[in-house]
Amino acid sequence: MSAKPKPAAKPQAQTDWKRVAVLVQCSRAMDAIEERELVPGKKIFYQFSARGHDMAQVLLGLHLTHPKDAICGYYRSRPILLSLGVALEDALGSAMGRAGGYSDGRDIGVVFNYPNASGASALPMCGGVGAQYTPTAGYAQAIEYHRGVLGDRAYDGAIGVVLGGEASVATNGFWSALTMATTLKLPMLFYVEDNGYGISTPGWLQTPGCNIAANLASFAGLKVLDGDGTDPAVASALIADAVTHVRGRGGPALLRLSVPRLQGHSFQDTQAYKSKDVLDAEWARDPLPKLKAHIVPSMLSDKEWDALEAEARERVKRAAQIADQRPVSDPEQVTRFVFSEHGALQEEGGLWNTGYAPPVAHAEPKPEGARINMITAIRRTLDHELAVNPRVLVFGEDVGPKGGVHGVTLGLQEKYGAGRVFDTSLSEEGIIGRAVGMAIAGLMPVPEIQFRKYADPATEQINDCGTMRWRTANRFAAPMVVRMPIGFFKCGDPWHSQTNEVQFVHSPGWRVAAPSNAEDAVGLLRTALRGNDPVMFLEHRNMLDAASARRPYPGDDFALPFGVAKRVREGGDITIVTWGAMVERCEAAADQAAISADIIDLRTLAPWDSEAVLASVRRTHRCFIVHEDIGTGGFGAEIAAVVADRAFLDLDAPVVRLTMPDIPSPHHPELMEWALPSVERIAAKIEELVRF
Repeated sequence: MSAKPKPAAKPQAQTDWKRVAVLVQCSRAMDAIEERELVPGKKIFYQFSARGHDMAQVLLGLHLTHPKDAICGYYRSRPILLSLGVALEDALGSAMGRAGGYSDGRDIGVVFNYPNASGASALPMCGGVGAQYTPTAGYAQAIEYHRGVLGDRAYDGAIGVVLGGEASVATNGFWSALTMATTLKLPMLFYVEDNGYGISTPGWLQTPGCNIAANLASFAGLKVLDGDGTDPAVASALIADAVTHVRGRGGPALLRLSVPRLQGHSFQDTQAYKSKDVLDAEWARDPLPKLKAHIVPSMLSDKEWDALEAEARERVKRAAQIADQRPVSDPEQVTRFVFSEHGALQEEGGLWNTGYAPPVAHAEPKPEGARINMITAIRRTLDHELAVNPRVLVFGEDVGPKGGVHGVTLGLQEKYGAGRVFDTSLSEEGIIGRAVGMAIAGLMPVPEIQFRKYADPATEQINDCGTMRWRTANRFAAPMVVRMPIGFFKCGDPWHSQTNEVQFVHSPGWRVAAPSNAEDAVGLLRTALRGNDPVMFLEHRNMLDAASARRPYPGDDFALPFGVAKRVREGGDITIVTWGAMVERCEAAADQAAISADIIDLRTLAPWDSEAVLASVRRTHRCFIVHEDIGTGGFGAEIAAVVADRAFLDLDAPVVRLTMPDIPSPHHPELMEWALPSVERIAAKIEELVRF
C-alpha cells in the first residue's frame, strides 16, 4: 500500500543526527570544492552534484549495517558511499582519476564500487541509466540462495538496496528487476530519488502522473512508500519503515522520496530549461536548512552547528590536497585485469573468493561408453558440476520442467530442485543482470539465453559484466557461464540462426568457447564452470545432435584449457582455420578435393590460438578461413590480419575467407544452404588456393 508523508515527529532514537549532519556537510563541501576549484582547475572531468539528494541518502546509508548488505547506486550516490565509510580522499581521488580509489583512473570518478569487509558493500556501478537494478535483484536472490539452499545463517537479515532517479524507472532494467523481486519475494529495496528531471526531460515524459509510487500502489507483492525526502523526520521514518520491512522478510519495498536537484545534471548543465520560479522553488526545498532546524537547538547549538560545518570544509580541503598528491596510475598497467591473473585474486565476487579450489583435472580424455551427442554431453557435465559444487545454479527461460527448448537441461530440476535449476521471467536483461549479482555474491551462475539473437536486449549487462574486473582495477569480478545456442539447424531465419560470435570477442573480459563436438564441449564447459572469468559458451544448434559431433564421454575430470586449438586433420598443402559447425564441412570438403589439408579447429575464440595457426601457415604456406558468420567484420578478418602481419613472407597465396554473405540467415532450407559455406564451395576454394 502507499503511505502518505507523515507529519513531523520526534527524531527516532536510532538516528544519529549529528552523524547525519557531519556527512551531509562533508558532501556539500565536496561538491563545493569540486565546482569552485577542481573542475575549473581541470583536475576533474565529470562532476555531478548531490545537493538536495544528500540528506536522505545519508539516512538510508546509516541503516545498512549488516555485513552482507549491498547497494548499487548511480552517478549521484556519493553521499551514501560516505555513510558506508568511503574515505573523503578516496572519493575525491577517484573523481580526479588518480591511483587508488574506485578504479585507479580507469573509469569516471562517479562510477563507483566499494568492497567493504566491515559492512555493506557498494556493488560496481554501471555507466548506463537503469543498469543497476537487475544486478541488485540478483544479489538479493543470492542472499536467499545462501540462506535457503546453502543454509548460511550469516545472510539472515541481509538486504540488497538499489538507488535510482525517477528517469531510471522507465528502463527495462527497472521493470525486469521489479518482476524478479516481487515474484520471488526478494529482500530488495528500490530507492527512487525523484527530482523531476532526467537531465532536461521532465518527469511526465518518464512516468505517467510523474509518480512511480502512486502507479505501483497496487502492485502485488510490493510495499510502496512515498514522501518528502527533504523533511528529516518524514524521510527518516519512511526509510526506517522500508528497511525494517525488507529485513523482516516481508518482501521487496519501493520507497520514492521527492527531492530537489539543486544543481544541473552535471557541472556543464546550466539548467537553462528551468524557469526562475522552478529554480527558486527547488532551492526553497533544500534539505540542509531543514536538517539544521530539526537538530538545532534541540540537539546542537548554533555554535556547534557552525563548528561542525567549518570542520567539514577543513576535512574536505585536506582530503583534496591528499588526493591531489596521488599519482596517475602507471599507463603500462592499464592493460592488466581484463581477465583474472594468477596470484591476484579480486577482492569480491566469484567462486574462488569463497575458498573454492578447482579439483584436479586432466586434458587427456578417458572415454566412457558409447558415443553421445552434444546435448547429452553438456547435460552430463552440468549434472556433475551441480553435484560436486553447491554454488552452481542453472537458470533461464524454460530450463526447468521443460528442460530447455533444446532439451539440454532435461531432468536437472527434478534432480537438484527448483532452488538450483529454475525458470526465469522473459527478460534477457534480467537473466544476465541477476547472474551478475549472484556472481558477485560468490555463486557460479549458469544462465541460458535461448538463441543468439535473444542476447541483444542483454547487451548492456554483458558488456558491464565483462569490463567489471578491469574497470574496478580487480576489486570486483563476476565470473559466470552463459550458455547460448547459435547458428543454423534444419532451416534458418533472422531470429534463431544468428552466430555473430565476434560481438562477444569484441567485448573485453569475456572468454568465448565454440566447441564443434561432444568431447570438446565437456572439456571447455568444465573449465568454464570452475574458472574465474565470465565465459560465453556457444552451443551450435546443428551440432547438438549431429552424428559427426558425437564422442564417448571423456570423464568427470576432463577439462580443456582455453586458447588451445585442435588439429583435426594433418596435411601439408593448405591450412584451414575454422570452428563450430564448419569443422564438419571443412573435413568433408578436404576429402572431396583430395587435398592434404591441415584443418585447425580453434575451439575458443577468446583467447584464440594464433600460434597454432601461424605455425601451420608457415609449414603449408597457405591460409583459408571458413566461418558461418557474415564476412564484413567477422572473426575471420582478425585471423587474416594476424596471418598477414606475422606470416606474410611465408605465404604462397593470398589469405582467403569463405563466409556467409552480409545478410541474415534465410529461412527456407534451400536459401539457407545457398548462403552458408557449402562443402562444394569450400572444396572449390581449397583447389583454387592450392593451384595458386
